[in-house]
Amino acid sequence: MSEVKALANGFRYIEVNNKAASAKIALQGAHVFSYKPHKTGEVLWLSELSDFETTRSIRGGIPLCWPWFGMSENTNLPQHGFARNSMFELIDIQEIDPNTTQVVLQLTQTPVSLQMWEFAFVLQMKCTVSDTLRVELTTINTDTKPFKITQALHTYFCVSGIENIAISGLEGKSYLDALTSKKHTQEGVVEFDSEVDRVYQKVENDIKLKDTNKVVSITNSGSSSVVVWNPWITKCARMSAMKKDAYKEFVCIESANALEDFRVLQPQEHHTIVAVVSDEFV
Repeated sequence: MSEVKALANGFRYIEVNNKAASAKIALQGAHVFSYKPHKTGEVLWLSELSDFETTRSIRGGIPLCWPWFGMSENTNLPQHGFARNSMFELIDIQEIDPNTTQVVLQLTQTPVSLQMWEFAFVLQMKCTVSDTLRVELTTINTDTKPFKITQALHTYFCVSGIENIAISGLEGKSYLDALTSKKHTQEGVVEFDSEVDRVYQKVENDIKLKDTNKVVSITNSGSSSVVVWNPWITKCARMSAMKKDAYKEFVCIESANALEDFRVLQPQEHHTIVAVVSDEFV
């Protein structure tokens, strides 16, 4: 069963419940902010201080960074693009079977978006909720000229403690350390004892997030870059909609088209980035 609900302030979201899992997806930003398989519990982290107000980003879940990842060349424009604060249209909800629900949301250009990014487009987010979570973000160039995009599914995963986790699947991969602007090669698994902000390139493997009692697997397609981020103590303390010690509770593993993994779409061309998330107890 799925239905559109609204908070007291009018903030609208879709609540999905089937035999395999539940999920919540905001119409603003096509933002998945909960995914809870019945067998294992919540997979996504959501700040208890997060704003659920129009034009303000939700802190946690899966924000959509589009049509640019990070800062635009025009520093007056919003970081990570405008999609995450834009109102999407609900196109379809299908109960495919008792265990599987598919939600499709869509965004097109508006007078406001054209002031920030002068292109006509269709951006479609398809979310399939089952014993796995599948998020597909498709960009269609409906303009008469080509455009370039960078993007990310900026996924926040909840963890038992940042000191308890290890990320595998990135061994031997080159990455840009955004804190130092230097390139390195990953040696061994990724563990955390300080701030981490890295963009890995040419990633073909599944990524595994190992916690004390479960493993989350992330399978990507349509991208070969992966962002790993945790703000740690100092940055977390000054971030909005986040407790001072919230860095202990999550890690971001982002499926991305970032840096040299950008895409240029010709008129009528499309590109889809996909992330499939699953978890199991160990």
